[in-house]
Amino acid sequence: RFNWGRIKPQMTRGSSHVRYIGEDLTLRMTTDAPLAYVLSNTPFLVTRNYNFILGPDETLAHGVEETARDFEQETTSYWRIWSRRLAVPREWQDAVIRAAITLKMSLYEETGAIVAAMTTSIPEAPGSGRNWDYRYCWLRDAFFVVRALNSLSEVGTMEDYMRWLTNVVVQAQDGHIQPLYGIGLERELPESVLDHLGGYRNMGPVRVGNQAQEHFQHDVYGNVVLGAAQAFHDHRLLHRGGLTEFHRLEDVGEQAVRVFGTPDAGMWELRTRARVHTSSALMSWAACDRLAKIATKLEHPQRAAYWTEHADRMKQRILTESWSESRQAFAESFGGNVLDASVLLMAEV
Repeated sequence: RFNWGRIKPQMTRGSSHVRYIGEDLTLRMTTDAPLAYVLSNTPFLVTRNYNFILGPDETLAHGVEETARDFEQETTSYWRIWSRRLAVPREWQDAVIRAAITLKMSLYEETGAIVAAMTTSIPEAPGSGRNWDYRYCWLRDAFFVVRALNSLSEVGTMEDYMRWLTNVVVQAQDGHIQPLYGIGLERELPESVLDHLGGYRNMGPVRVGNQAQEHFQHDVYGNVVLGAAQAFHDHRLLHRGGLTEFHRLEDVGEQAVRVFGTPDAGMWELRTRARVHTSSALMSWAACDRLAKIATKLEHPQRAAYWTEHADRMKQRILTESWSESRQAFAESFGGNVLDASVLLMAEV
């Protein structure tokens, strides 16, 4: 069914395929299984392997069995060759490789966007209602993916992501960068509920779109700079960062300076309140700190001094205003006493 199960498409039968025809989309399923059984939804005894290929409305160049085997072999070969290039630890290799493949599959190669997940509306907890659509590119999550794969010496994903990130920076309006975008750089991601669907184990709602695109999450500017910083230092990359890219990132840094110390929704995308979150302030500092290092690399001492001055000022405020004397720890927000895992980023950036 098309349009989230609302529309039953027209079906036409060929000699070894079924076409599913909608208003704006036609799909073709080619198979060597008995079509009479398939079309009538009749159970039948499986006495051999059957192949099903669902895709665009195009005729296969070869038989369905040969094509299916070729697809399988090409897919297996691709991932074996790709995983051979990973610098994996001696322990837990199977788990690390599987995790790396999962992260790599989050990349949309056409644009370089990295989606947070390929699913929507899987409950965060049973019956909680916290069912969100994660099929978009969060700049924060994408940076974490790039960093994780970089730790395994896989830099191709970062190079692809840099293409997408450059477009985000160039198209930023008045310096503002959203927390997330669509894989095609879509800015508007209106959130709606599909009432006709029950959801995973009937634990709805099922949502399409994500209201978080409207949020102000000030850590995004640090995530942009951190995501791009390696391009200025890593000699393995085909396309390294230069002055043009640096000046673009400086625009991002200026926005980080402007929003530093102002309330936002924070890393956890709180929809009901805004605070000056320590993690957001920390990422603004990270943006300025990395810009200073990039300027030094590019032999621009004046710009390095400029960004170092901003970074030092931010660092002093963070150390002073996020420290909770009663907790003897850095708090979730400036002037607060609540502890939060997001503050652990201090040790990472």
